This record gives sequence, structure tokens and C-alpha cells, in this order.
Amino acid sequence: MEPGLSEHEWELVHEVRLRGLVVVDDDPRVERLTAIEIVVRRGSMIALSNGGRDLHAAWARYDDDSAAHAAARIVHDGFEELNLELLAVCSAWQVRPGGVPNDHRDAKYDWDVVARLERLHERAAPRIRRLARDAARFAGYDQRLRTALRRIVDEGETEWFTSPRIDSYHTVWNQLHEDLLLALGRDRQA
Repeated sequence: MEPGLSEHEWELVHEVRLRGLVVVDDDPRVERLTAIEIVVRRGSMIALSNGGRDLHAAWARYDDDSAAHAAARIVHDGFEELNLELLAVCSAWQVRPGGVPNDHRDAKYDWDVVARLERLHERAAPRIRRLARDAARFAGYDQRLRTALRRIVDEGETEWFTSPRIDSYHTVWNQLHEDLLLALGRDRQA
């Protein structure tokens, strides 16, 4: 059953799906989404209900014959190699060779890892920008990834690499990956 949500309401539902939990203050969309049982409250946060998750999956999936689906499929088909590289770079950021936690006191080591992230970003960013031309909901990922990269490189804010508490590079990348899977109607486990 289609709940007749506005695009603005779907944007919030989509954000909740990608983030898991979203802190809400006085957002008027929440009352309606709660009333029709798409989201559930958890204190000051909201999460998708099971029914909301199913409705969102149907909304998020692009039609197979659409330009957006074709663009998402092309990006996803080349994504696995980039994703494995990102995982390796993030691991190197957190743990040094020999399994030693990275305390970020070795500037050369950190700059080498940051350089790897920059090279990865240079290859991924054009694909993400191209995807956004055919699939509008992907438009924000390029800016969010660039912001995280700038915070790491220009500001030296190490948490912007992998922290799950902010829009770190790793967090935004994971949301992009999940969004690609949703757009194609694919399951992460598959």
C-alpha cells in the first residue's frame, strides 16, 4: 500500500533508513510518519518500523528500465574494487602493520594513508558525480565525501576518516554503498 508521502517526507524516511536512527527535534514530518507507522520513536530518535522498511525498499528501488537504474548499476558494478580498497585504507588508518593500533603520532605513516584515500577519492568522485546526473538522490554524496576528506587533509581532524558518530568518509561511503544496493533492489548479504 502506497502511503502517499510527499517527497520531503520520503527524504526523511530515506535518511532514517541509511542512518538507522535519526535524532529529531520539532520536525513536523515525524508526527505523521509515526501516526501511519512508518517510523517508531525511540526516545528522542526515530527508526523505521518493519512496515516502513518494506515501503521504503519499494520507494528506493529504481525501475529496471530507467536511466537512474542503469547509472546505479554501472557504478555498482565497478564499486566492489573501490570498496575493498576503501576498507583496506580505513584498516590502515586504524591499525598499523603488526596489528598495532594507530595512535596518529607518526605523521609520515598517516600522510601515506591519507594519500591513499585521496587517490581513491580521485577515482570514485567522477563516478559519483556522473551517477547524480541520472539519479538525483545521489547528488549529496560527492559534497559529503569531499567535506570529510577536507576535514582530514586540511584540518587534521582524524575522526573524519572513520568515526561512526559523524559524517566521516567511511560513514558516508557506507551510506552510498547501501543506497546503491537499495536503488538496484539488491540485498547486502547477496
